[in-house]
Amino acid sequence: MPIARLADLADPAECPRLVVKVGSSLLVGPEGVRREWLAGLVGEIAVARARGQDVIVVSSGSIALGAARLGLDKGGRGSLADAQAAAAVGQIALSALWAELLAAHRLTAAQLLLTLDDLEDRRRYLNATATLTRLLDAGAVPVVNENDSVATQEIRFGDNDRLAARVAQAAQASAVLLLSDVDGLYDRNPADPAARRLTEVHGITADIHAMADGGSGSGLGSGGMTSKLQAAEIAERAGIVLGIANGTAERPLARATCEEIGTLFLPRAARRGKAAARKAWLGGRLRLKGALTVDSGAAQALAGGSSLLAKGITAVDGAFVRGDAVTIRDASGAVVAHGLVEYDAAECTRLMGRHTREHAELLGYAPRPAIVHRDQLVLL
Repeated sequence: MPIARLADLADPAECPRLVVKVGSSLLVGPEGVRREWLAGLVGEIAVARARGQDVIVVSSGSIALGAARLGLDKGGRGSLADAQAAAAVGQIALSALWAELLAAHRLTAAQLLLTLDDLEDRRRYLNATATLTRLLDAGAVPVVNENDSVATQEIRFGDNDRLAARVAQAAQASAVLLLSDVDGLYDRNPADPAARRLTEVHGITADIHAMADGGSGSGLGSGGMTSKLQAAEIAERAGIVLGIANGTAERPLARATCEEIGTLFLPRAARRGKAAARKAWLGGRLRLKGALTVDSGAAQALAGGSSLLAKGITAVDGAFVRGDAVTIRDASGAVVAHGLVEYDAAECTRLMGRHTREHAELLGYAPRPAIVHRDQLVLL
């Protein structure tokens, strides 16, 4: 049976592998590390392990911890140099803290620091998958964070919500639980007395996005509800359930699963097999090198499972080479797919709108039949 409610996240039969994301504002308060709270969470992780679940932690907090130790203002986020320096100091303290508290339950912590490129490049993504799998098989608890000490603005996830969803993809997890400072997604600002919490969401729509607030209320983190919905979209494309729950309370995992307080985002369809895993990786990419705009006929053909042919392309944007990931959008600008292109941008510009039989003459060599083959394309 698939996961259908928050309570299922505590059931090893329904959720054998769970990713738990901990935000900066939960881990670090005005007085420093919330050690007692974190010890309680680690105790809950130990309980989950004892009942047969694999647990992966995605932990923020390195910049906040390092900034406090270095005396940097603005929580260490005043500049990129400050953030990188704070992360370099804070990551040591953060990993040591997790290792110490997990060791008290005879659990071994394993640190993984990832950049956006580590999960956007297919080969490095598979390497991360292999490492996570081996660590879990060996009984360790992977503690993952973005490698903020080297990541620049151009190669950053920017928040650990989306990182958690990508890690869940790489680890082939059953579910992700984002611990936040709110009880879940509300249909309007939670400060409004008329606000209603959504218990379940089946697919992220424009209406769902309209409910989100893009800001991080604490000032310590980098995410908000918008980033959590983006994470839910990434998880959905991989057939992974994602939950949002309030982490400020003691024993936040039990509160979410036993009392079922939170919002559960359920994928519309499960994905299985190597081809599905590859398409989930492609659909969850955050950086794309360009865009192809297509006419209505091509958009319909893509929806029916066809490859993208040059005849249906009306515009080419960006600088990309063969094998790069691009966005495919319809005439209104709506994104309909991601795909890996068979031609570079200049070649696509020469070929767009032209019939396949003309390609050899235009290029001067035997062409490939499609601009984006259906096996290298995922509908969104």
